[in-house]
Amino acid sequence: MTKLPTLDLGHTAQMLRALFDLPIPDSGEARLASPDLSDPEPAVCRADAALLYGKDKEKYGVITETQRAPDPEKKYSWLEYIANFRAREECPVCLVVICPNRRTARWARKPIATGHPGLTLTPLVIGPDETPFITDVDEVLSNIGLAVVAAITKNDDPLVKDVLAPLIKALHRLDRGLATRYARYLDISLTGVARKEWGRLMAMQTYPYQGEYAESLRAEGKAEGKAEGKAEGEATLLLILLKSRGIAVSDKVRERITTCNDTATIEAWFQRALTADPAEEFFV
Repeated sequence: MTKLPTLDLGHTAQMLRALFDLPIPDSGEARLASPDLSDPEPAVCRADAALLYGKDKEKYGVITETQRAPDPEKKYSWLEYIANFRAREECPVCLVVICPNRRTARWARKPIATGHPGLTLTPLVIGPDETPFITDVDEVLSNIGLAVVAAITKNDDPLVKDVLAPLIKALHRLDRGLATRYARYLDISLTGVARKEWGRLMAMQTYPYQGEYAESLRAEGKAEGKAEGKAEGEATLLLILLKSRGIAVSDKVRERITTCNDTATIEAWFQRALTADPAEEFFV
């Protein structure tokens, strides 16, 4: 599974206060905690993100998970996440589950009985019904964390285009590094028609963060690639891009990419793959 980029901590805190009125400290540090929430033995228990706000007695932990479909195993692992994070940081901890569709949101909201009297976990869920339609650029900028998560939860809504248009304009007005992170988060999280629309908007104009996003993928490809020659390295880079976008790669597509020896052709495919979905489209 492709790891989602982490949202800005300050913006995430603003979003969580707006949706759930959580007791997140206004002052003090905010940092990413290790998402590895397992004991040393025997297995790794890893959340999408573990956020830690404040310090000393004011510390407050938030575990976030993006859940695209029901997963019975989560009803056990989520309890482990909370228990281990709470024990490690010695502070209150809550679980927030982001669901792009109503079916998954309904499943995630169900209380989880632990078997111990009085101890039941009810996850905090951000689904289509919990987020507003934010269609004004200034409103997007006033709570960018909420706007990004709202766009993801409106993935299947017929009006999702009205949410994405002001969002991409707002990213243009953010710090380049932050805009790159949000653009990648959306690119990985959106699916179907919403992803196609996001790709179309990204392709319409050249924003400063687009180049940085592409370069970050190139750097990732170079770091993971082997000393196989330039064409092989470019092919590895392209496959990493497709993986980061969550696009399925068939054996036929993978073979065509890895057997191509023309770097100019692979580079052209790479540019098209930034917005193409499914993978076969960038061969056109």
